[in-house]
Amino acid sequence: MKIQFDSTLNYQQEAIEAIVNIFSGQDKCDSNFTVYSPEFLAQQQNIGFTDIGYGNRLLLTEGQILENTQRIQLSNGLKPSSRPEIDRKHLDFTVEMETGTGKTYVYLRTVFELQAKYGFKKFII
Repeated sequence: MKIQFDSTLNYQQEAIEAIVNIFSGQDKCDSNFTVYSPEFLAQQQNIGFTDIGYGNRLLLTEGQILENTQRIQLSNGLKPSSRPEIDRKHLDFTVEMETGTGKTYVYLRTVFELQAKYGFKKFII
């Protein structure tokens, strides 16, 4: 059995673009990755650390994210989200695809594209 892989399938590219375009208008925020000791962090007053760690630097407002999301949903024939469903501090988007259609490729390529276009470095899959 030989596994065949095609990275040019339209439906995979459309899924990747849909997720990447949620953040349309976001500036690229490059940063260096640094590990700090807990002692150092405890002494700092200006570092935005929460109980879940450091997040990507998101500059878009909830309104911008909602507008981008609704545009993508409508173009794909989906019911658009409402304002209460979009919380900038707890963004949770899903990629739903059938088994065997390349979800793993879509996930990994989406991470790559988000990093390349916006400088995002942290993802939960």
